[in-house]
Amino acid sequence: MSTRTSETARPDPRRRLPAVGVVCENAGARPLIARFGSEAVARAVRGAVAEARAGLAAGSELAPTITDLLSMAAERLEAGGRETLFPVINATGVVIHTNLGRAPLAPEAVAAAQAAAGYGNLELELDSGRRSSRQDHLDGLIAEITGAEAGIAVNNCAGAVLLALAALAERGPVIVSRGELVEIGGGFRVPDVVAQSGAVLVEVGTTNRTHLRDYEEALAAHPEARVILRTHPSNFRISGFTSAPALDALAHFAHAHGLLLVEDLGGGALVDLTPYGITGEPTVQESLKAGVDLVLFSGDKLLGGPQAGLAAGRRALVDRLAKHPLARALRLDKLSLGALAATLRLHRPPSDPTVRVPVLRMLTEPLSIVAARAEALSTRLADIPALEAAIVDTQGYAGGGALPMQALASRAVALRSRRFSAEALAQRLRAGSTRVLGRIEQDLVLIDLRTVDDGELPALSKAIREAA
Repeated sequence: MSTRTSETARPDPRRRLPAVGVVCENAGARPLIARFGSEAVARAVRGAVAEARAGLAAGSELAPTITDLLSMAAERLEAGGRETLFPVINATGVVIHTNLGRAPLAPEAVAAAQAAAGYGNLELELDSGRRSSRQDHLDGLIAEITGAEAGIAVNNCAGAVLLALAALAERGPVIVSRGELVEIGGGFRVPDVVAQSGAVLVEVGTTNRTHLRDYEEALAAHPEARVILRTHPSNFRISGFTSAPALDALAHFAHAHGLLLVEDLGGGALVDLTPYGITGEPTVQESLKAGVDLVLFSGDKLLGGPQAGLAAGRRALVDRLAKHPLARALRLDKLSLGALAATLRLHRPPSDPTVRVPVLRMLTEPLSIVAARAEALSTRLADIPALEAAIVDTQGYAGGGALPMQALASRAVALRSRRFSAEALAQRLRAGSTRVLGRIEQDLVLIDLRTVDDGELPALSKAIREAA
């Protein structure tokens, strides 16, 4: 009986924790308040006290002092003030790497974004002094390069799809092949986007085979339908017993029945990559020539620019998109607009985008140039005693939902540390002053040179030296 009484009477150690106000009023808090402000310090102290309370509840016997709590709060404040977004040297061999920001911008695009950062004539016609549209900076460029009548850009390709269906379907049925109802990275699901636009999804065909007669039957059941949506499978593939109507045949069917054909092309290739051994990616120009009324595509994949969703097609349709209320909610900011316009200009003849747009350069660069870059890096690493470095044949990938399974012959420098495991070396490379992301294969860290620029070699070799 007395034992139970003593256990019951044992004081709760959490009660020994000082109140948040008491900690903040301590003299030791003054330097933190002077640096971060009283509200931020109070939030940090509150978090430190909550952390200490949880520790005591879990069995810790020592309650932290006011000095301890201020130290914990200082760590929280320091962590909150640190940068979290860093430049990275991409040595993975994946050109359009979603986790690394997809397309690296060309120098011209970086300069254009920097120029747009201040005041500018974003929505002002300088000759007349009248208000204009920010789309005026892009409309003519998109039309010129794609061969369309007009063009518009919003904040990403999913946004372009949403806007197009909201503006053109007008809450009516949208006909889509079942084989194209895909979900891609980030939870983008075609059925969900159709639903969010207010349209009604009408599925036709089967997962692997869709015929024109399926569209006919859907139209007979839904004569009020206005739009056929064709979607690119992105990083999803069905092989074997498959079929789908040719794009020009589908366009002819749509127009014969008074429907619009809208295509979500995804990758946004403006350059035919077939001569470089990269097949299976239609260009925007090809889709328009096949009769598609409105082509939607990304700005930060095969186009090689900033995140954006572009729409190219008939003038009347583009104008309907521009006038829809969603267009304002999805509009591009001035930095992305400037970078996108600069990238589009790099696609203008006589400019060669395979030389001037980084993504296209990496996709099309001859293996001999990649091999020479690997030789140069290997030479720079030859005198590091704690590291073995050898050049190996390897394969990179286009990646990023555009040609995801397209292999690219490449060369890599394979690193083996005499001090660390491959995982530890890769982690040290990611955490260094210059952050490097490679990949691990067979207990080796591979530095794939297809996705490394010549100008990055000095910083890359220094980072490897420091990590090793």
